[in-house]
Amino acid sequence: MPKRWPGALLVALIAAPAVAAGPAGPSAIVAPGGVVRWSGPDLVSCSLEQRTWAPLDGACWYAIDLARSGSLELVRRSRAGLAARRVRVGAYPYPTQRLEVEEKYVAPPPEERARIAREAGRVAALWPLETPRRFTLPLAAPLAPLPEPARFGARRVFNGQPRSPHSGADFAAAPGTLVRAVADGRVALAEEQYFAGRAVYVDHGDGLISMSFHLSEALVRPGEEVRRGQPIGRTGATGRVTGPHFHFGLRWHGARVDPALLLGAAAPVEIP
Repeated sequence: MPKRWPGALLVALIAAPAVAAGPAGPSAIVAPGGVVRWSGPDLVSCSLEQRTWAPLDGACWYAIDLARSGSLELVRRSRAGLAARRVRVGAYPYPTQRLEVEEKYVAPPPEERARIAREAGRVAALWPLETPRRFTLPLAAPLAPLPEPARFGARRVFNGQPRSPHSGADFAAAPGTLVRAVADGRVALAEEQYFAGRAVYVDHGDGLISMSFHLSEALVRPGEEVRRGQPIGRTGATGRVTGPHFHFGLRWHGARVDPALLLGAAAPVEIP
C-alpha cells in the first residue's frame, strides 16, 4: 500500500487492553469512513459486530462507516486463538459543502416520493450481500487517468437545507468519459434513479459494492458479469448534480468508506 497518509486518517496509538481472548495491545483512532488493517500469521476469520469474513492478503480489514462514532471491538481468529482490539472513531474531519440545485432535488414533489422509496429499497437490499470475494487490493481505477478525488464525507447543504453527508468521491471528468469496473463482479443494479441519475452498482463479493453515479449511459445490465477494467458506463450529469462529473462510491460490509483507501491513493490505519 502507498505510504502517503491523508491528514484525516493519521493514527494515534494509546495503551489499552484487549477485550477478548488474546494478548494486550494498542488501540487506534480512525476517522469515520476509514479502514483498519490488522495483519497477523495464520488468520482464519475476521469479525465486526454481526458480520464475519475471510482475511485478505494476510490481514483482517475492517471498514468503518461514515456515520460511526464511539468505539468498536475488532475481532479476529487465528490458529492460535481469538484476539480483539478496541478502536476509537475520531472526530468528524470533513468540511461542509453548500450547493445550489433544482428545487425538486431538495423537496421532491409528492408524485416522485414513491419512486424514491422504491429505489432506496432496492439499493438497501444490496448492503447485506456476502457473495464469494472476487477482488484484490488496491482496486483498479474507475477512470483512466484517475483525477484527484474530492468531497468524500462533506456535509451537504442543498439550497440552504442540510442533507446526508457525501458518501462517495467526486472526480472531474468530461462528459462521455469511459467508466471501468474496479474489479471482477456481477452487476447488481443498473437503472435511472432520482438522485443518482443513471447508476451502476457492482457486487464484487465479500460485501464490497461499487457505485457509479450520474452517468450519461450505462453499458451493462443487471445480472451481467463484468471483469476488472471493463467499461461499464460513460460519465455525465444525470440526477442531482451541479454539473458533469463522476461520483464513485464504495460500501464494504455495509459501511460507507473513502474510496481512496481501497484504490491505493491513501493508506488504511494499521494496528499491530
